[in-house]
Amino acid sequence: MKKILFYALLITNCALLFSGCGSDDKVKVGSIKYLNVTEEAMSNLYANNCQFIFFDNMSNMTAALDANQINELSTYESVANYLIASHQDFELARDDFNISDLFCCAMREEDADLKKEFDDAIKTLSANGKLAHLVKEYVIDSNHLETPPVIDFPTFYGAPTVKIALTGDLPLMDYFRPDGLPAGFNIALLAEISKLIEKNFVFVQVDSGARAIALTSKQVDVIFWVVVPKDNDILPVNLDKPDGIILTEPYFLDNLVRVKLRK
Repeated sequence: MKKILFYALLITNCALLFSGCGSDDKVKVGSIKYLNVTEEAMSNLYANNCQFIFFDNMSNMTAALDANQINELSTYESVANYLIASHQDFELARDDFNISDLFCCAMREEDADLKKEFDDAIKTLSANGKLAHLVKEYVIDSNHLETPPVIDFPTFYGAPTVKIALTGDLPLMDYFRPDGLPAGFNIALLAEISKLIEKNFVFVQVDSGARAIALTSKQVDVIFWVVVPKDNDILPVNLDKPDGIILTEPYFLDNLVRVKLRK
């Protein structure tokens, strides 16, 4: 009953906020698949003026925008900057609202010790200025037309191995180079975390829509995640947080924006 009331209030509040999303016709908006929200429910948040279409990966979503199968795609500002730089026909769509998400890592509930190690490492990197340096190098000052450098990871002989899920769907945050090697901001951050907790990291590529299954089935131990900040009064906290997972300290905040084809 509480869940029904929660979503009723959510839809009512968001309908008032987002009533300007479209005109007479629905605006088809592509989005990487949410795990606990259907396309219909997501569309209702926008007062029925937007029709959300979920995709399992960024490649299919950008191809749909190129082919005019969708009118806009929803992603993060840092990712949109890369898409616009690398696709000359893309540009930012007008955005009349401001929604931000916090970047963190997700793990299984039973891996609380691993979460604490990640939390402590993130706090250390924040305190010593290394995190701010990574944000500047890989996000703020990033040249989107250049392939990000290969990032070296330390090897700790005899130490445990942690399997990290990568989707490549948030370039240049979570990204695979043309040669198949992982790169970008999240990867640089993981390299620093690996050094601090002295564990070996290996990467497993999965579709965004399969992240939770990969985690619960123990195919991987860690996945990148985003959550609505507590001080965001537009969408509720933990809107898309599956049961049975725990989240690390956040390490980055970014705004959701929309990208469209140039007219």
